[in-house]
Amino acid sequence: SLCHGACVEVDSNTEAVANEGFKLGCISCKMRGEVPAMASVNWYFKASDETEFSHLYSYEDQKDYILDPRFDERLSWNGSKHTKDLQDGSIYIHNVTFNDTGTYQCIFTRMLVYPNYEFQTHTTKTIVINVVPQLTRGLASILSEVMMYVSIIGLQLWLVVEMIYCYRKIAAAGEEALRESA
Repeated sequence: SLCHGACVEVDSNTEAVANEGFKLGCISCKMRGEVPAMASVNWYFKASDETEFSHLYSYEDQKDYILDPRFDERLSWNGSKHTKDLQDGSIYIHNVTFNDTGTYQCIFTRMLVYPNYEFQTHTTKTIVINVVPQLTRGLASILSEVMMYVSIIGLQLWLVVEMIYCYRKIAAAGEEALRESA
């Protein structure tokens, strides 16, 4: 039997660390999996001090093109591979700099091919990226980790108490049985 994967649209991370790599996620699921399609992805970038978007990157027919010189040698395709029916249009920024802070737009252009006609769709995703010197953990992350450890320790203490209780009960029943047989 053949296995078919599902597509889930997940938002991209929005905090990148300077001098490290960062995946700019962009997923656009095709709603009708049985319909053949072809898609292309175009990325646009607007730095925090700019007013206009510039064409950053293009991926079509399994070929990629870096169009913004600020990103030469620093971008790579991280989306769907070996298919023209793209659903993951993610790219990877190598060696992130503070100048990469800004707004990114990912535009999917998909051509659905029906037996008697073709239908074109456009999907736009906007991601605002903030570049930081080091990754910061949110308060919810810290609280959930503390609660996890409190739960683990609490459950272990409860287990020890239960074991002692059961041991005493078994020991008492054993002594009772010895007295009755004597």
